[in-house]
Amino acid sequence: MYRPRHFDIEDKSALFRVMRDNSFALLVSAGTGGLVASHIPLFLETDGDKPGRLLGHLARQNEQWRSFDGTAEAMAVFQGVHAYVSPSWYVSEVMVPTWNYVAVHAYGRPQTVGDPARTRAHLERLVATYESPATGLWSMARLPDDYVQRMIKGIVAFEMPIERLEGKFKLSQNRSAADRDGAISGLEKSGDAVAHEVARLMREFAPSD
Repeated sequence: MYRPRHFDIEDKSALFRVMRDNSFALLVSAGTGGLVASHIPLFLETDGDKPGRLLGHLARQNEQWRSFDGTAEAMAVFQGVHAYVSPSWYVSEVMVPTWNYVAVHAYGRPQTVGDPARTRAHLERLVATYESPATGLWSMARLPDDYVQRMIKGIVAFEMPIERLEGKFKLSQNRSAADRDGAISGLEKSGDAVAHEVARLMREFAPSD
């Protein structure tokens, strides 16, 4: 990922936050016919401030998992918030439109999980992560065991140890404080919740001019 120095983020806690808040990711790998990609939830497991691994699963009929042998590299793309930035918001007059955004790329070599018990444990953790009082706190314990076993046969779980992380937070850090403040104000007046979050991150990651 192209990361000019203004936008390059190495703070692991910030990268982990993006990965957890935007865990429905794009997983890209090379198959026998070329590049393949799947849109799937990926569970981030960390060891303190160190990136640990990503846990996920694919439908067994999805051929992408067949290249997950622990040696072939894959890339998971986590797309955070993004918003259009109008040049009319800047103090500087000769400017062009741009797009502010947050993205994290995680690289590793996925390996399939063959043990049904580990696959079930992975699914239970995934459900527990996304269930809440608002969703009814549903649990896999409500399902008959034979039904769960049949469902597990229809998927392939995998683990991808994270070997490399890249983070790009393009939030107008290369602009003057006055231009940045103008863009923040414009985003905040838009009435769009995502634009408001971009504005908040622009304040959080603003350089000390």
